[in-house]
Amino acid sequence: MRAIKGVLLTCDSAVKQILVTLNEKEAFIVEDLDETHVIIAPDKVERVRTALAQELEKNAFSLEANVA
Repeated sequence: MRAIKGVLLTCDSAVKQILVTLNEKEAFIVEDLDETHVIIAPDKVERVRTALAQELEKNAFSLEANVA
């Protein structure tokens, strides 16, 4: 068994799928543990947080945007 340096991220399966897609563009997942846990590179935490927030914002429903 080897030690892995990284940050444990716990999320739901939908967010994990977004992370896997983002990982294809810029590798940051060190270890994929199960459907709700991944270990990410410690130097990529802020980048992942920013990219994930942008993706979630794209998928967010805003009532104000739909009011005419």
